[in-house]
Amino acid sequence: MFSKNMTKKYTENCSEKIIKLKEKIENIDTIIIGAGAGLSASAGFEYSGKRFDEYFLDFKDKYHFNDMYSGGFYPYDTLEEYWAYWSRYIYINRYCDIPKPVYEDLLDIIKDKDYFIITTNVDQCFQKAGFDKDRLFYTQGDYGLFQCSEPCCNETYDNEKVIRKMVNLQKNMRIPSELIPYCPNCGKPMTMNLRADDTFVQDIGWYKASERYSEFLKNHKDCKILFLELGVGYNTPIIIKYPFWEMTLKNKNAFYICLNFGNAFCPDDIKNRSICINNDIGCILKILKYQYL
Repeated sequence: MFSKNMTKKYTENCSEKIIKLKEKIENIDTIIIGAGAGLSASAGFEYSGKRFDEYFLDFKDKYHFNDMYSGGFYPYDTLEEYWAYWSRYIYINRYCDIPKPVYEDLLDIIKDKDYFIITTNVDQCFQKAGFDKDRLFYTQGDYGLFQCSEPCCNETYDNEKVIRKMVNLQKNMRIPSELIPYCPNCGKPMTMNLRADDTFVQDIGWYKASERYSEFLKNHKDCKILFLELGVGYNTPIIIKYPFWEMTLKNKNAFYICLNFGNAFCPDDIKNRSICINNDIGCILKILKYQYL
């Protein structure tokens, strides 16, 4: 639990909003959560700084990029080096433990609600924290899946076993050539199942999750509902942010919450049915969990 000084620091100028937020969550049965990169950042998944240097200092020294995203787009000369980088990237952001209990705190707050989650994150933190996988829609892919780079089919492949081998056996920023993944259908090199362009594979699991989300929205169209937006930025606002605003506007029984460190706001049209808090998401959730105001 936070000390009083820490609580005061992070809740200054927003205590009344947190109290109102707590009341809204307590008095509503249905919650739709939209989560973006800011939520995982609050949980400790930073892509630059100390965490980047800890795992990628050799790549930083050689190529002079300073964050994981830049390294992911670098045109490496060989697939051995490419997968040395990406195997580390996937390992620490998909298969390592979540540094802070932000997702667990969120689950404790909403676990007894009728909820559904749509997220642009690809780290599977919700599932790792214990959320019901049938109430999750990962729209942009999964670090834990490979797909054909062509792609020749709508298939994805679990990669945990080979990723761990790549991490353990790589030397001098290269993996053994025999570990390079190739498509079992056409023989072309594999890539990550991440939405970067029109080659992104939407497999059977993706479509089933999309259908469950659409059905949930349909069944709760005019119900008393809370749209809880957590750390969503402006890379892809048409997936979560704009639809949440539109659905809140159309449903007079809906209420909109936006938690986003430094970038929380809403349109004037729904301002009277919204709470926007510019503060660290993890701190706000911790306070809500322990009712420590």
